[in-house]
Amino acid sequence: MSELIRPHHSLTVEEYLELEETAEIRHEYVGGNVYAMTGATKRHNRIAGNIYRRLADAAEDGPCRVYVEGVKLRVASDVVYYPDVLVACGPDNDPLIEDDPCLVVEVVSPTTETVDRREKFLAYRQLPNLQAYLIVSQDRRWIEHHFRDEGSEWRRDDIVEEGSFFVPCPPGARLMLDDVYRGLEGAP
Repeated sequence: MSELIRPHHSLTVEEYLELEETAEIRHEYVGGNVYAMTGATKRHNRIAGNIYRRLADAAEDGPCRVYVEGVKLRVASDVVYYPDVLVACGPDNDPLIEDDPCLVVEVVSPTTETVDRREKFLAYRQLPNLQAYLIVSQDRRWIEHHFRDEGSEWRRDDIVEEGSFFVPCPPGARLMLDDVYRGLEGAP
């Protein structure tokens, strides 16, 4: 998130969605406030695209839908975010918003890292069917893999420099750090 846009009054979700239909830039919505989204670096975009491609390939012909950057996620009745990548496998009831993801991915930047690690992680954890949340670094080969264990407790496993791990959805999907950072050499 970036700059808070201050309308003359707090917006309802319906007003926000109407505004977003014609907006030239994307906005996230938190408790009646609207925040303009900052532009992404090419490195950020490449990482999100690499993750999307791997997950979309794994989802092909299956029940899951994979989205990159442009689809809104309703996290609560008064919170709507634009995750970098999200996967949903349940019913698809709304053409504009997902509200039941099984996997959410945020590629962090210096301006979004605090919000992604704190505010968004706390909000995402409340989604009943979310099985994993990935926080992906742009600056080095590193992914924080937050996931629910068999007892629905949240756990964390960091994947650094090399390695791979399974994600809960699409079924059988696996992400390798080499694939996530494909085409990117060195520090940004």
